[in-house]
Amino acid sequence: MSRIQGGLIDRSRKLSFTFNGKPYQGCAGDTLASALLANGVQLIGRSFKYHRPRGVFSAGSEEPNALVELSGGARQEPNTRATGIELYDGLQANSQNHIGSLSHDLLALNDLFSPFFAAGFYYKTFMWPRAFWEKLYEPAIRRAAGLGALSMLPDPDSYDRGYLHPDLLVIGGGAAGLMAALTAGRAGAQVVLADEDFMLGGRLLAEDTAIADLPGAAWAKEVTTELQSLPNVRLMTRTTVFGAYDHGIYGAVERVSDHIADPGASVRQTLWRITAKRTILATGATERHIPFENNDRPGIMLSGAMRAYANRWAVTPQAKAGDPIAIFTNNDDGHRTALALAAKGVALHGVIDTRAGAKSLGDYETFAGATITGSKGRKGLKSIRIAQAGRSEWIDCGALGVAGGWNPNVHLASHHRGRPVWDADKLTFVPDADSLPGLHIAGAAAGQGTTAEALADGARAAMAALSEIGLSAAPADIPRAGEEPTGIEAFWHVPGKGRAWVDFQNDVTVKDIKLAHQENMRPVEHLKRWTTLGMATDQGKTANVTALAVMAELTGKTIPETGTTIFRPPYTPVSLGVLGGGDSGANFRPHRLTPTHAWAESQGAVFVEVGQWMRAQWFPQPDEIHWRESVDREAKAVRDAVGVCDVTTLGKIDVQGPDAAEFLNRIYANMMGTVKPGKVRYGLMLREDGHAYDDGTCACLAEGHYVVTTTTANAGLVYQRMEFARQCLWPDLDVTLISTTDAWAQLAVAGPKSRELLSRIVDDFDMSNDAFPFMSCSELTVCGGLRARLFRISFSGELAYEIAVPARYGNALMERLIEVGQDLGVTPYGTEALGVLRIEKGHAAGNELNGQTTANMLGMQRMVSLKKDSIGAVMSRREGLIGDKRRLVGFVPVDATQPVVAGSHLITQGDPVDMEHDQGWITSACYSPHLGSAIGLGYLENGDQRFDEEVIAANPLEGVSVRLRVVSPHFIDPEGERLRD
Repeated sequence: MSRIQGGLIDRSRKLSFTFNGKPYQGCAGDTLASALLANGVQLIGRSFKYHRPRGVFSAGSEEPNALVELSGGARQEPNTRATGIELYDGLQANSQNHIGSLSHDLLALNDLFSPFFAAGFYYKTFMWPRAFWEKLYEPAIRRAAGLGALSMLPDPDSYDRGYLHPDLLVIGGGAAGLMAALTAGRAGAQVVLADEDFMLGGRLLAEDTAIADLPGAAWAKEVTTELQSLPNVRLMTRTTVFGAYDHGIYGAVERVSDHIADPGASVRQTLWRITAKRTILATGATERHIPFENNDRPGIMLSGAMRAYANRWAVTPQAKAGDPIAIFTNNDDGHRTALALAAKGVALHGVIDTRAGAKSLGDYETFAGATITGSKGRKGLKSIRIAQAGRSEWIDCGALGVAGGWNPNVHLASHHRGRPVWDADKLTFVPDADSLPGLHIAGAAAGQGTTAEALADGARAAMAALSEIGLSAAPADIPRAGEEPTGIEAFWHVPGKGRAWVDFQNDVTVKDIKLAHQENMRPVEHLKRWTTLGMATDQGKTANVTALAVMAELTGKTIPETGTTIFRPPYTPVSLGVLGGGDSGANFRPHRLTPTHAWAESQGAVFVEVGQWMRAQWFPQPDEIHWRESVDREAKAVRDAVGVCDVTTLGKIDVQGPDAAEFLNRIYANMMGTVKPGKVRYGLMLREDGHAYDDGTCACLAEGHYVVTTTTANAGLVYQRMEFARQCLWPDLDVTLISTTDAWAQLAVAGPKSRELLSRIVDDFDMSNDAFPFMSCSELTVCGGLRARLFRISFSGELAYEIAVPARYGNALMERLIEVGQDLGVTPYGTEALGVLRIEKGHAAGNELNGQTTANMLGMQRMVSLKKDSIGAVMSRREGLIGDKRRLVGFVPVDATQPVVAGSHLITQGDPVDMEHDQGWITSACYSPHLGSAIGLGYLENGDQRFDEEVIAANPLEGVSVRLRVVSPHFIDPEGERLRD
């Protein structure tokens, strides 16, 4: 065991866990990494490319090496950082990315062939011979790709999502973050403090720094207790803010029960969408290392991590307790680690400091002006080679801490393509203070590295943020804290002939960077992709700045001139399970129920999923044994008497404002600004590329007040695009819009007796043809005072209306219509009959508006107004679109007993059945009970000039061909007399 005295762990609570099937014990408060180190386990994983042995390198989410698979069975989770796993009783962890045992990985042979696997080798190798790709290269790459493995079983856990709207979001619970939250919390602001650790305190938990005469960890606990007592402050531990998005929105994942062996019915993780008025980034800094020959041995880690393991978890990283430890540094922080270890009685070889004038700060030896030029120990560090003043010597060493300086965690501040700024004094990149609106940066994240600086900066940032939103905070009483030494010199890597690792997980070395330079991959984005630097699960947190420094040396440029790569969300890996919110199985796409669903169920309706809606497909009667009997009966009832159909699912968008008419003119291809109150107009919408994507009606209820309807499938898309146009394209227009699809129940009442049926429920309203003609609309009341909207529009081609009432009355309205219309032969009809009726009438729907069609193809080219501009209008006049000769026409089989199959290809008689002779396709088809045969709609080359011609409908998948006759798409009442009656 490598336990030492002190620490923040609870030694009275022993926790049992296994690693690779072997049982171990840790303590409450341990991470998996600290517990493994306490048990003398140094070898934890293998690198991605060369399969070199790897051990714990850091103490946080920047860990590149110690990746494990957690649990087993369906809960198996690969690529989890051991440094961030809170130890719990019963935890099961296994190493990954090896064939055979961890100690004897057969894929370690890759290391012997490393000269052939240099940077960019895959780009050069897998291009030839071309025939090898499918049969050799791709299968081999797929077998070798990845690190851990999924169980391939359904995820048994549940996930949740939540929304928060604080005045102030504080990201990071270290000295700066706690001070910021305390300042804002005392001022009465609504504060959310999020930190990825399971304890608040950040680096204070890892240091022996005193604040206000208290150990840093004790001060953090005191502040945490006060914050917990404030009702306006929400503390979120185990929560990683992974991305910064527009409008002050941040994505965060809370690990609710990842620290519990069997979460049972508990939510495992919650995805939070946090919309903050202002945000403080107090995410601290990440230490970088100094590459030297064979610097990747297990037992070599970051100096700050070594200090954290000693101070917080009371553990040292040697495989054998008592083996001496050394520190390699170019700055004062390495000496802080030596002091901390010496104070705990840990055997030290001393500090190897690259600075010529370096001196010891305590009772240990300092090798000034020295470097480390090599190491030994395949599966764990055994010795290191120290070079000083032209001489070198090997010394036994059980563990080595490397301190190359600290990099502020600039990632979230850079998610809007902001570029960090180089600080020549601190030798690091710091965030651009203006990189993100509403974001204030404090503490080590802003380059303020000492505890005293972090405390003062956190309070300052909170006061500044609150003042911007009209809140005032009393000047904070900054507690006393030490000013840690921060001296550093620029020393980026130790030159040598051997391989010196920069990116540990992806096995990128200094030699790889030199090769990239030699092959002209010098821009940082090219360097990243040529070498795979920074593309692992740690996203190069410990490697990127060092790599930039090496490339700067090679190019003769400064580091800021060399530049940085783009940082993108997520900051740390996020599981697809939590991003999907657990929406799987029946919850993958939740069902939406129409207002008349309960009534339809009571009538024995057969339902179908349309978009997210469950809609009645048909209403079978006891004597009907086939679905088409039901559909034929319903369709005939509409043509002969009257039918009622729930059409609530059609999108309904309320558009109001002085500029509403002009707004709709720009949205629709045809003229909408001239629609008078009380009138309805059919409209066509085009995409930006000129293709048709939706149609519907626009009803003018009053001056500056319109109701737009859309197809069911495109309801959300149309509203989204209209809102984008309102906010971004034409923000100067005074118009507002809101989706009212769920607010109004809407029933279609169609058939020659529809006027008579509706007259029985409307209150004092003249429904005569003269008073309320086709394409009219009105607000009125029904059933003795219930407010409603009535539209005289027809999807079936019959005399028809659509009546809308508040959604909660939809079911009752359906019952009333069926009740009062019994003597009229009123019949409920579903989506199948609705489809038959619209095909018979030749109305285009989703099948015809598939994103590939144009107004010309639909026969609606005259609807694209030349008197105004609108979205897609200019692009619709492109030669390629205007020149498309396919037109929407109707088809009937020459042999009335033959079917018409949607999707069939149309071929001129006598031509070969192949794509070169393809003349179009069938978009929609059904059986027409009125014509006594199958019918179809489709697009045919010059179809409007080929009426009565016979063509072949080829169905190659089923090997069927049917002769069809080309007819008008209007099978029923082509002149439209019925709907205007």
